[in-house]
Order: sequence, then structure tokens, then C-alpha cells
Amino acid sequence: MLTLADVTEALTNYRPEMTPVIISEAAIDSRQVIPGGLFVAIPGEKVDGHSFVMQAFENGAVAALIEHDINHNATIVKIDLRSTSEDAKNYPILPTQQAVRVCFLVDNTVAALQKIAAFWRRKLPQLRVIGITGSVGKSTTKEAIAQVLSQRYITLKSMANLNNEIGLPLSVLRLTPGHQRAVLEMGFYVPGEIKQLCDIALPQVGVLTNIGTVHAERAGSQEIIAAGKGELVEALPPAPEGIAILNYDDPFIRPMKSRTKSRVFYYGITSEADLWADDVNSNGLEGIRLRMHYKNETLHLHVPMIGRHSVETVLRAAAVGLVEGLTWDEIIRGLQESQAQLRLSAVRSESGALIIDDTYNASPESSLAALNLLEELQGRKIAVLGDMLELGQYEREGHEKVGIRAAQVASILVTYGVRGHLIAEAALKSGMKKSSVIEYEDENKIVAWLKDHLTSGDAVLIKGSHGLHMERIVAALEVE
Repeated sequence: MLTLADVTEALTNYRPEMTPVIISEAAIDSRQVIPGGLFVAIPGEKVDGHSFVMQAFENGAVAALIEHDINHNATIVKIDLRSTSEDAKNYPILPTQQAVRVCFLVDNTVAALQKIAAFWRRKLPQLRVIGITGSVGKSTTKEAIAQVLSQRYITLKSMANLNNEIGLPLSVLRLTPGHQRAVLEMGFYVPGEIKQLCDIALPQVGVLTNIGTVHAERAGSQEIIAAGKGELVEALPPAPEGIAILNYDDPFIRPMKSRTKSRVFYYGITSEADLWADDVNSNGLEGIRLRMHYKNETLHLHVPMIGRHSVETVLRAAAVGLVEGLTWDEIIRGLQESQAQLRLSAVRSESGALIIDDTYNASPESSLAALNLLEELQGRKIAVLGDMLELGQYEREGHEKVGIRAAQVASILVTYGVRGHLIAEAALKSGMKKSSVIEYEDENKIVAWLKDHLTSGDAVLIKGSHGLHMERIVAALEVE
């Protein structure tokens, strides 16, 4: 288990002799601190974490990372490790008793958190880390892979969407010497970010989902996004220890074979891949059926994942299972137990209409997949689609693609937001009747329209970027 001595050594290169004080986990929200926790005070534009250090200690924290002094009346051991401090040149003196409150005063608390996480990862040589990145499908892939690996190994997965320069270190600090596998999601905004995450986590297996247009507003182009995502395969160790699991069907990912010295394992829906699938059939909310091929083996599966696009999630999880030595029985059992699609759920409205809640986020790729799912459902199909944010140069093209597909699938299209007009415009140009396209910029008007018009035979997809908070529309319609 991570201890206060480990934290001290990570920050100072000096290991104090002291009674072990276990660090349970790290947190950046004082309300989430548990006994034995390490609190990381992060200065923010609106809220400064330093205002909550004492609350964190009251909740059971034994240590905190801070960048400046805090007001307090309690007994606290403060160790000043800032580059300008004379204390940083001396060995810190820590109390030996269990009841302890220590503040490490550092130049940058996020950098200190990363330093501790990198130190702790290197103290776990028995651990194999599976890193996952891509534009769409990271979280569902993470859930499916973790469920498969847990059939044999003690497995930790990153919680929620903790996939950035703060979230990943927090996940790493939840690891114990008992863990055998860790499945960590790695997000991307700017070049160099995934390399930094890999330097902390040291993944031996890298899984690439796809390269889309989400975050292109910040990154610039799909080519730049591909370059950034590819940092994962570049960071893998050489074969046989390192294994890159690549999407053969993605034109940006397939060539990444040349960027890694690790073993490359391709998955896809074409027979050129190492692991591939065909005969994919969707049973709506009952899941999908498919035929999977590997070497000379063919397997027929039924898994509880929604939509034909879920076949890629199945292939990724199965690929990791294969390269990590699991049997087919273990892989299939994990897939059939998987609850990977935690962000997509189906609820009923008061009228009895089926509401597909896919409001966590949206990109052109995920929106097209959601519309494909809507097409597979019975009844009148209504698509409620909102703005897709951060698409940059692909904003018009992305919204228009979704509008064209909506015209092919939906009986009624309701758009929400300024960019939603681009979806509506493309749907109309694709032949959708003007009376079937409704545009709103007020969520309350969308709720009112749906309440007035939904019937028990309707299937309704609600999807948009997280910034629109379209989950409020679902909440207003859902029967308690």
C-alpha cells in the first residue's frame, strides 16, 4: 500500500524512517476525501482548493499538497519543498505517530501529484497496464476490457472519465501491490499530453479506438489528433512485452504500425485483421449477435451491448483478453457480463415512449452510431439532436453529416442549439419534410413539445454535447 513515506520519497528522494501511515487514495475534492486520503489543493479560476484543506483533514486526510500557506488553528506539519525554500535542501522531519496531518508545500500541486503517481507506478513491477485512447468509445472500451480481464486478474480501472493529467494520476494512486492489471483511459487535447500520461502509467498494452473530429477545435485537424493519439503506441515497450491493439478499419490508425516497436495486433470487420467479425445483427435493446474469427477459430456470440457499432468494443475487449492469455471461455463470460454502456440508457416517458438517453456527449461519429441504433428500433422514430462542440474546422461538415443521416432514419427531427440549425438544414436538403423538422434554442420548449406529441409507440433518441446538459430533457420526461 502507498504510504506517507512513499509520498515523501517521491517528492524529496529521501525516505524517512517512520511508522507506516497508509495513504488510501488521492482526491482533489475535499468532499470526496476518505480516511487516510491525500488531498491535492488545486488553484482554480473560480474555486481555490486551498480553501478546503482543513475540511479535507476533518474528513480524514493525513496529508495535503499545497502551493501556498493556509489559514488554520490546528496542529499541522508543514514541509516546504518549493524551489525557493531552504527546507527543500534538508531532510524532512515527519512525526512517527499514526495521527498526523502533513502539508507538503510545493511549486505546483498537479506536477507533484504526477510525480508521486509515477513513483508509485514504478513500485509495482508485477503490474501490466492497458492504456486506451481514441476519439470515441474510450469509456465503453475501458469498461468491457476491465470486465474481461477481471475474469482472471485482480483488475483496477480508471473511474468515470478520469483520463487527463489530473485524473490519470488519481487512478494510479488507487493501485495496490495486489493488483495484476490496470485499465486506464487516456484523453487527448494537445500534442504531448498522452506521452506525459504514458510516462506516468508505463502501459505495456495500448488500445486505439478511432480517430474522429472531436476536440479538433483545440487540436486543429484529424492528422494532428492522430499524431497525438499515436503517442500511446510510441510509448509502448518493444515486443514481446509491448502490444499495440489497432483498429484495422481506421485509415488514421492502421499506419501506426510503423510508429511502434511493440507487437501489433489488428482488430476490425475485415478478414485482413488478426481478430475480425462479421454477420453482425442487432436485436435492439437486447444486444447484438456476431460471428468472431481468430486464426482457425470461429465463435458465435450474443452480448448485451446496444447497437451494431458495439462490435468494435467487443473486438477490442476480446483482443486484450487474447494477448493477456485468457481463454475463450473467460473472454466470452466477461463480454456477456459487461455493463460497458453505462452512458447510454433507455427509460420510459409518461406516455410510454421509449427514450434513448445518450446525452453524455456527442461527436459526429457517436451521433451517427446513435442514429443507426435508432433505426434498429421499432415504432415512430424521433431524433432530438443538439450542438456538437469543439469540432473546429469540421463543425459544418460534422453537423451536416448527422443531418443527412437523421433524414434517412427519423420521422421527426428536433434540433437544439445554434449549431443544431446546421443539422436541420442538411436534413431538409436531404429531402426531409419541413413539417418534420423542428428547431429550438430553449430546452423547455423541447420538453413541452415532446410531452404534447409523444405516444406509446415512439422511440426517441436524445443526444448532444455535454455542455448543453440535455440530460435535463430526459429527466423532465422520465417517469419516476
